[in-house]
Amino acid sequence: MSKSSDANTDQMINSLRDTIVAMVRRDGPDLSARQLAVFLTCYLRGDGSHTVRGLAAELNVSKPAITRALDRLKALDLARRAPDPMDRRSVLIKHTIKGKAYLRDLCSIVNEAATQEKAAPVRKTTRTRRTEEQRRAG
Repeated sequence: MSKSSDANTDQMINSLRDTIVAMVRRDGPDLSARQLAVFLTCYLRGDGSHTVRGLAAELNVSKPAITRALDRLKALDLARRAPDPMDRRSVLIKHTIKGKAYLRDLCSIVNEAATQEKAAPVRKTTRTRRTEEQRRAG
């Protein structure tokens, strides 16, 4: 890997860390990685008419895992289930007002973390420091 690629990766990892830390520190809901993946897939991909089966296929996880994540999102009012008018056996996952507000907040947090990361000098991740130490030693 080139040095610029390492620096870019370090920047992205640090930005991700800053985003997660900001999300954990705020007063809003604390979502697991799976819940966040389901939430973001529902809100950022397609027209907001996802099914459990479709989410499971797209995220490559089991339907029961998607159902558990959706149960949590529903309890937090970040998503809701609605019957599919075309197929009454199927359930569609729909957006909520609170979910749209959560997405706006999340976008602000991500943008702030990215802005701070660009302004700050590149911090080296543990992986990069270890790699540099190994190069010097060997």
